[in-house]
Amino acid sequence: MHKIGVVGDKDSILSFKALGIDVYPVVTKEEARNTIDEMASNDYGIIFVTEQIATLIENTIERYNREVLPAVILIPNNQGSLGIGLKKIDEYVEKAIGSNIF
Repeated sequence: MHKIGVVGDKDSILSFKALGIDVYPVVTKEEARNTIDEMASNDYGIIFVTEQIATLIENTIERYNREVLPAVILIPNNQGSLGIGLKKIDEYVEKAIGSNIF
């Protein structure tokens, strides 16, 4: 069974702990990159990453998007959405079915 975790700033991700999701607060891009790589090698099937952190580590996010596991899913932080996560979902749907249904 794969684990689920979330990476982002402490204020945005702490509430996920109440849902039983592993929480990994990070500040720097090095921390974020190392944390996600460590999670990927430790049986995490889903890694939620705040959009703000994802903008710091775009190459890492893209690398995992080419893999089956872990699924890296972008979420807004507590300040709101940058629209990146929704844009990525649109891209995945278009890639999967050949056209954008949204």
